[in-house]
Amino acid sequence: MFCKDAQPAAIPTPFTQPQLNEFIPPPECPVFEPSWEEFTDPFAYINKIRPIAEKTGICKIRPPPEWQPPFACDVDRLKFTPRIQRLNELEAQTRVKLNFLDQIAKFWEFQGCTLKIPHVERKILDLYQLNKLVNEEGGFDAVCRDRRWTKISVKMGFAPGKAIGSHLRAHYERILYPYNLFQTGANLLSPSHPVYLLFCFSLIARRAKRMRSKKSEPDEEFCESRPKRRRRMGTYVTKPQPDLLKTQMVEMIHFPSPAAAYQVEQYHCLMCGKGTAEDRLLLCDGCDDSYHIFCLIPPLHDVPKGDWRCPKCLAQECGKPPVAFGFEQAARSYTLQAFGDMADSFKSDYFNMPVHMVPTELVEKEFWRLVSTIEDDVTVEYGADIASKEFGSGFPVKNGHFEVGPDDEHYQSSGWNLNNMPVFDGSVLTHITADICGMKLPWLYVGMCFSSFCWHIEDHWSYSINYLHWGEPKTWYGAPGYAAEHLESVMKKLAPELFESQPDLLHQLVTIMNPNTLMNNGVPIYRTNQCAGEFVITFPRAYHSGFNQGFNFAEAVNFCTMDWMPIGRSCVRHYRELSRYCVFSHDEMVCNMALKADIMDVELASAVQKEMKMMVEEEEELRGRIVNKGVLQSQQVDYEMLPDEARQCCKCRTTCYLSGITCACSPGKMVCLHHALDLCSCPHSNLTLHYKFTLDQLYPLMKAVKQRAESYRDWLCDVQDIVENKGIKKKGLHSLVEQAETKAFPACTLLDQLRTIASEADKVAVMAQQLLNGKRQTRYRSGGGKSQNQNELTVEELRSFVQQLDSLPCNIRQSPLLKDLLTRVDEFQQRSEHLLADESPSALELQELLDASLGLDVELPQLPLLRERLEQARWLEAVQLASSRPDSLCLDTMRRLIDQGVGLAPHSSVEKAMARLQELLTVSEQWEERVLSLLEASPHHSLETLDGALQEVENIPAYLPNCLQLKDVINEAKKWIHEADSLQLGGRIPVLDSLSELVLKAEGLPVKLEPLSRLEALVTDIQSWKESAAKTFLLKNSPLSLLEVLCPRCDVGFGHQRSRFKKVKDSPLVFKKASTKLDSVCDVKKALTESRDSASAMTTLEEVRQCEMENLLALRASNESKLLSAENCHAVCVCQKPPSGTMVQCELCRNVYHSGCVTTAEEQEYGQAWLCPQCQRSKKPQLDKVLPLLASLQRIRVRLPEGDALRFLIERTVRWQHRVQQACTEGVLEKIAHRQSLYRETNGLLHTKHPSLPLQGLYQSFSFGSICCFFSTLCFSNSLALHSTGLGPELEELMVEGFLLQVTLPETEQLYRYLLYTLAPPRSHSTEQEHSLNWSVFGPRIKMNLTHLAYLIQPLICPFTQSERAEREDYICITCTQPDYNRRE
Repeated sequence: MFCKDAQPAAIPTPFTQPQLNEFIPPPECPVFEPSWEEFTDPFAYINKIRPIAEKTGICKIRPPPEWQPPFACDVDRLKFTPRIQRLNELEAQTRVKLNFLDQIAKFWEFQGCTLKIPHVERKILDLYQLNKLVNEEGGFDAVCRDRRWTKISVKMGFAPGKAIGSHLRAHYERILYPYNLFQTGANLLSPSHPVYLLFCFSLIARRAKRMRSKKSEPDEEFCESRPKRRRRMGTYVTKPQPDLLKTQMVEMIHFPSPAAAYQVEQYHCLMCGKGTAEDRLLLCDGCDDSYHIFCLIPPLHDVPKGDWRCPKCLAQECGKPPVAFGFEQAARSYTLQAFGDMADSFKSDYFNMPVHMVPTELVEKEFWRLVSTIEDDVTVEYGADIASKEFGSGFPVKNGHFEVGPDDEHYQSSGWNLNNMPVFDGSVLTHITADICGMKLPWLYVGMCFSSFCWHIEDHWSYSINYLHWGEPKTWYGAPGYAAEHLESVMKKLAPELFESQPDLLHQLVTIMNPNTLMNNGVPIYRTNQCAGEFVITFPRAYHSGFNQGFNFAEAVNFCTMDWMPIGRSCVRHYRELSRYCVFSHDEMVCNMALKADIMDVELASAVQKEMKMMVEEEEELRGRIVNKGVLQSQQVDYEMLPDEARQCCKCRTTCYLSGITCACSPGKMVCLHHALDLCSCPHSNLTLHYKFTLDQLYPLMKAVKQRAESYRDWLCDVQDIVENKGIKKKGLHSLVEQAETKAFPACTLLDQLRTIASEADKVAVMAQQLLNGKRQTRYRSGGGKSQNQNELTVEELRSFVQQLDSLPCNIRQSPLLKDLLTRVDEFQQRSEHLLADESPSALELQELLDASLGLDVELPQLPLLRERLEQARWLEAVQLASSRPDSLCLDTMRRLIDQGVGLAPHSSVEKAMARLQELLTVSEQWEERVLSLLEASPHHSLETLDGALQEVENIPAYLPNCLQLKDVINEAKKWIHEADSLQLGGRIPVLDSLSELVLKAEGLPVKLEPLSRLEALVTDIQSWKESAAKTFLLKNSPLSLLEVLCPRCDVGFGHQRSRFKKVKDSPLVFKKASTKLDSVCDVKKALTESRDSASAMTTLEEVRQCEMENLLALRASNESKLLSAENCHAVCVCQKPPSGTMVQCELCRNVYHSGCVTTAEEQEYGQAWLCPQCQRSKKPQLDKVLPLLASLQRIRVRLPEGDALRFLIERTVRWQHRVQQACTEGVLEKIAHRQSLYRETNGLLHTKHPSLPLQGLYQSFSFGSICCFFSTLCFSNSLALHSTGLGPELEELMVEGFLLQVTLPETEQLYRYLLYTLAPPRSHSTEQEHSLNWSVFGPRIKMNLTHLAYLIQPLICPFTQSERAEREDYICITCTQPDYNRRE
C-alpha cells in the first residue's frame, strides 16, 4: 500500500550493509531535567535554560518522573485524513533530480521515445549529475575537445582506468545532448545561420558514421516500440543508405536562394524549404508542420515510433510553468485505532521484525537513505495539523468532556499543559484576542514510521513546544536561530531550481535536506530522540525538522515571551519582503499590551516601551510621507472588527492595524503605508488613509508605558547610585525598599543588593554601638587556638565598616579603632598569605602567627588554614625526623605517620611527603614480604640470591626486621661456609662433633648451602657406621655406649665400682686411683674430640690404657686379698652378701659371685675363661668382623671418638699379639711350665677331681697356702679360675690385657688354656701325661697362629703405627673425602 516500485522483502539489504554515504547522526542537543521547584514556573525555567538551549535551536526537557498527565483526547470521535508523503520527493536535491528526470522523460516522450535510464557499472546512471558536471566543465563540445570524460567519471565516483568515460559520453550524446540543444533553442534556428549549421552537420555526419559501424540500432537502449508509426509523403525506408545520407547532408550545406527556398511543394521542410526526400519528412502530431529527419538539430536517423512533436510544439509543452509541490490528502480517513494498526503493520513488514525491536538508529539511517535515493519509492501517511479544538486536546482541560480525578486536577491548570502555555502569565500571546490554531490552540500529530515534518521555522519566529503523549519516539533535527539565513542560503545553493519556481519554499513545510549535507556546508545541526512523556522546545527562528520512528501521538503549540518581541518585529519586516501573510498583527498585540500599562509587569513594560517607541516613530514617519505625497483624506476604522482578509495588504500581504490606504477604484483592496503608491494609478488625492489611532492617541499610550517602565527605571537608577556609593542618606535606603515592595517591582539583583546594603548599614550601626558600649564578643585561646564566636565581626564585615563609613548616613566615632583593627588584620593576612604560600613553612612561625591572632577580635578565615598548616608542618617535621634516623624507622612508625597524614588537609608538600612515605612503606612491606618468602622458601634459596636481595634492601632507609634477619642469616651462612672450609683446610680430616655441630647449625639457616649435602652425607655415613659398630660390639640391652666398650676402661675400681656397687665399709682400696683428668668416658670423649690428629688421640687412649691396667691389677689384688682373708664376713657378689653356696670367680677382676646371682655358662667347658657382667662389656666379635668396620671408617674420612677407640683397640690387639709372640719366642711359657712341674714334685700334690663344695667348708678344711694354690679348682663347679700366684707379673699383665681386649682372638683362648692346663690341670683318673700340655706341640701352634694373624692384620695396622702415615692421613680430598697420600710438605 505504501511502497511503490520497492518491495519490502528486498529492503533489508541496503540497511544491513554499510553504505558509502551512510548517514552520520549529528551531535545531541541539550537535555534538561528540572526539579519540582524549577518545573513549577515554565517560563522562568525556559528563560533560565535559554542561554544554553538557544545555541542549538532545540532542546529536550524531561519532566519529573511523577508528572504524568492523563491522556484526555476523545479517541472515539477522533477521525482524520492524513497527508501522503513520498519520501524521495521530500529531499531537496533528490526532488531536483526527479524533476530533471521528469523533464528528460517528457522531452523524449514528445520525441516519440520512452526514456529508459541506462546502467553503468551495475548502477543506475545519475543523469542529473552527469549533465551538471558536463555543464560545469564547459559543455559537451569542450569536454570532448579536452578529453575530460575520464575526469567526469572520477567525479561521479567511478574507478579510473576502466574506460567509463567513453560510456558516459555515449549516454550523454544519446540522451542529454538533444535535450540540452532543445534547452538552448539551437533546434529552432533558421537556415540563415550557415556557419552554425555547417558545424552541426559535420558533427552529425561524424555521429552517423560512428553509428553505422554498430550492428544494432542506436536507439534500442532507450526507445520502445509503439503500435503507431508516423509516415508522411511516401513509403518509409527502413534504413537509409550511408552514401545517400551523406549526399543529402552535403547538399544541405549549400542552401538555395531565397526565391527557390519558397518554391516548395505542398509538404515541404520548414528547415531547408525543400520537399524532396518525402520518405524522410516528419509530420508534427501537434501542429502538422513537416521536417526532414536530417534537418532536425540534432538529426534523427529513423522515423520515431511514437507521437512526435516539432521543436516549436516541444518548446511550448516543456515551457509550461511547473505545478507547486505539495502534499496530497489521502483518499480515506482513519480512526486512531485503524491508523495505528496500519502504521504498526507497515513498520513490522518493512523491517521484518516486531516494531518494538527495531533500533532507532536503524530507522534513522534507513529514512535518510530512502529520501536520498530515486530508486526506492516509499510512501507513508502523516496525520498532521489536527485541530485540538474539534477533537479535544491530549491534556485535560476545564469543562472538557474528559472527567479528571481529584489527583489529576492540577494538570488542568499546569503551566506545562499546552492549552495553558500560550495564555500563561509571561506569554505575550495572551494579548492576542483571536484563537489561532497551532499558535494559541494546540495541534495534534499522529505519526507513523518515516512520516516526517520538513525544515521550517515557526510562524512569526515564535517559540514552539511539542509534547509526545505516547507511542514510539520522534526524531528531531534543529539549527540555531543565528544560522537560519545560512541554512536558507545553503539550500538555495544546493537546490536553486526549486527556489526559482517557489521562492517561499521553506515556508511551505514540504522540503527536507540531509543534515549531513547541511553540516558539510557549515550549518550547525543538532538532533534528539523525543520519547513519550518528554517536551521538545524550539527557539525563535530555529529551523527544525524530523520524522517519526513509528506510531505515536504528539501535541504542539506556540508561545512567545517578552524576549521574543524584537524578534517578532524583525519577522514582520521579513514577511513584508517575502510578501508572506502574517498570522496576527504584531502592532495590534503591542497596542493591546499598552492599553494595560498600569497593571503591566515592569519588565514587560520596558520591552513594550521599546516596541511602542519604534512603532510610533515608524507610523509617524510613514503618515508624514503619504501626506507629503498628497494623501489628504483620512478615516478612523476599527480594524479589529474587520476580517483579516479585508485588512491585508494586497502588495506584501501584511496585516494592517494602525493604518492602511484604500481607493474607491479598488473596493475591497488595501495596502499598507509602505506600499501606498502601489495600490492603483489614481491620483494620490483619491487615496484614503484608514487609521486605528491618531498620533495624539498613540502618544499617551506610549507615555503610560514609558511611565510604568521609567518608574521602575528611575528606581533602578536610584538603587544603582546606592550600589555605586554616591552618598545617598540612610533614610533613602528604606524608602526605596518600601517603594519596590509597594509597586510590586520584580525581584532582581539590584533589589537584593539594596536590601543587603540597608541591612549592612543597620548592622554597622548596631555593631558600632556595641563597640561604643564595650559589648564586643571576645575569643579565648583553647588548646593553642581560638574558639570563634558566631556574633563576631568577619574581616569582610570589618572592611565593609571601613569602606562604608563615608557613604553611610551616620558617622561612626569608632572609625579610628576600626581602621586600626583593619590595619592589623591586613598585616596578619599578609603574613598569613606569605606563610601559606610557602611550600614548607616553619611550625614555629605558624605558632607565633596564631598567637598574634589572639589580639584580633575579628573572625579570621585564615585561622583554620593556619592550624591546618601548623599540623602539616609538625607532621612534616616528624616525618623528616623519622627519615633522618632510618635505623628506628620501622613499618609501624611509617604506618602511624601515614595515618596521621591522612587526617591532614591536602597540600602539595604533604602529598609529596605522603607519597614518599607511602612509597617507602610499600617498598618496605614488599621487601619484608619478599624477604620473608625468601627465608621461608622451600627449598631454600642460594646464598647468592639472598645476598643479591640484601644488596637491594640495604638501600632502603628503614628498619626492616626481616631484612635484618636476612642479613644475620647471610652472615651466619658465610660464617658457616668459612667454618666448613676451615674444617677441611689443608686436607685435614674433620672431627664428627665439629661436623655434627656444623650440620646442626645449617639446619637453622634458611639458606641453600652447597657443602651441607656433603656434610649431611658424611654424618649419615657416620651414624650408619656407628649403628653397624654397635651391632657388632654391644650386648643386647647393654647400658654401655659404643665408646665405653671400645676405649680402655677409665672407671675400673674407683669409678666403676662406685657407680654400680655399694661401697663396702672398711674395705681398703690398695689400687691406684685413675687420673683426675681422664676419670670418665666424657673426659675421654672430650679429649679425643679436642685432639689435633689421630696420633694425639692414640696418645690419649694409651694413657687411659695404662690407667686401666694399673687400676685393674690393683683391683685383682684387692679381690684376691679379700678371699684369702681370715674373715669371711665381707660382702661379695652383686648382692653384696657374704660368700655362700656355689660361687663363681671372674678371670679378669678376680671377684666372686653367687651362681644364682649371675648368669653362668653351665655348659662351659674346661679351659674357657668366665668374666663377670662388669667385665664382659661387649660381644667381643671376631677380629675379621672388626676389620671391615675400620676399613669402612677409613673410607668415610671423618674422625670420631669411637673411630679412634676402634683404631686404638686394633693397635692394642696387635701389640698384645706381638707381646704374646715375643713371650713365646723368649720361652716365658716354657719357664712357667717347668717351674710349675717342679712345684708339683716338691709338694707332692696329686690331681684329683673334687666336687663343688661350699666356700665355708673350703675355708675350714684347707690352709691358707692350699687355698691360695687351688682355690680356683675347688670353689667352682663349672669353671676354673686361673690363679695369678703361679704367674709372674709380666705374664699376668699379658693375660689381663688379653681379657681386656674387646675382640675374640684364638690366641687368647689358647694362651689361657695353656696356662690353665699348666697351673691347674684338670682333676681326672687319667694320667698327668694325658692331660698335661706338651709345649713342644702347643708352643709352635701359638707361634704359628700369631704369625698368621699378624700377617693378616699388618695391612690395616701398619698405617696406624707409623707417624708419617698418620700425618698423611690428615690430608684428604675435599671433593671425594679420600686421603691424599701423595701430598708432600
